Amino acid sequence: MDFLTKELIYQKTPQQITALLYEAGIAKLAEAIKQIEANQPLAANENLQKVNDIIERLGAGINYEAGIIADQLDTLYNYMANQVVVGNLKKDVSILQEVLQIMEDIASAWNEAMASGNQDAQKALHKKTSAYEQNVKVLTRD
Repeated sequence: MDFLTKELIYQKTPQQITALLYEAGIAKLAEAIKQIEANQPLAANENLQKVNDIIERLGAGINYEAGIIADQLDTLYNYMANQVVVGNLKKDVSILQEVLQIMEDIASAWNEAMASGNQDAQKALHKKTSAYEQNVKVLTRD
């Protein structure tokens, strides 16, 4: 994730940025768990603070016009952020592993939705292109 430049990020869609946030959150959370297991509490604390920053950014990006799923996602993000704080204070790996599992599940669903959304967009583009081609007259010279 460190190799991403500002220019590259500006070229990403909001959906791709969300996927990158999930990826970074998962990586930082997994790293923090390893650091706790290796008795490196300060390094784990730094990573867990970054995880909470990522969760906060994910929450800020929720489109509440999406309905009940947005509200549920907000509640889930709040739960995850709280659990990261508790896990950090107690240095409890089991709490953090639960958050990691939730984040992996959400990221997987997000990536699946993005992939199916891309397929739908490609089908719509193909349909538009086909409609255009059907209505184009071919000029020939005799």
